[in-house]
Amino acid sequence: MPRCRKRIVCKEPDVKVFIPQQNDNSEMLIMTVDEYESIRLIDLEGFSQEECANKLGVARTTAQLIYNNARGKIAKALVLGKGLQIEGGNYVLCDGSPHCKKCHLTKSYLNQRQLQEKENGIMRIAVPYDNEEVFQHFGRTENFKVYEIENNQVISSEVISSNGQGHGALAGVLAINQIDVLICGGIGGGAQMALAEAGIELCAGATGNVDKAVSSYLAGTLVNTGSNCNHHHHEDRHTCGDHGCGNHGCEKH
Repeated sequence: MPRCRKRIVCKEPDVKVFIPQQNDNSEMLIMTVDEYESIRLIDLEGFSQEECANKLGVARTTAQLIYNNARGKIAKALVLGKGLQIEGGNYVLCDGSPHCKKCHLTKSYLNQRQLQEKENGIMRIAVPYDNEEVFQHFGRTENFKVYEIENNQVISSEVISSNGQGHGALAGVLAINQIDVLICGGIGGGAQMALAEAGIELCAGATGNVDKAVSSYLAGTLVNTGSNCNHHHHEDRHTCGDHGCGNHGCEKH
């Protein structure tokens, strides 16, 4: 049975209930928050349906269905004099991460939040996860194991879902979860670019147990091979964590 992806929503509506003035007891139609977001993106912001799909993190056909459902509810509310209430839906709220262009959250807010995290000395590392091992195809991973690091020590860990996303779109999932570093096996060029745009440090080519990979990173002994998913070549080999990576000071090579 296919999983239903959570839609990425930049902002919940400020006003959620609309009632006809001449008919206070009218039937209420329910518009989901992701349906509202499709209206905001296409009709207000001027995005195309393809761009809307990318923002929501779904296929174009799914975005078109979401948008058509929303427009149908608006039409019924206007023509038939029904009320409209915006609530519910299968969505996750965006936090203004770099993958989200033209987000409602300002850069100053994000910079302040990130600065506070740095001052607190907390770093978050994600690893594609499958049965305690580093899953070797980043673009197809279903889960990440996320570690919180303080003073170069693991203080907590949890497994999170990729929400059905794949390839470059996974950079958005990681950014939403405030990931600083990705340790992975194979990864394609497009995903590497998306990670770079999101400001996420990459250490590729890891294999074996996920906990051991993170320990090696923190010890400065984990080698970054720059591995592509096809594993045809390894480029720019260098050791992750040996030049301040564990303290947010990693220089890109």
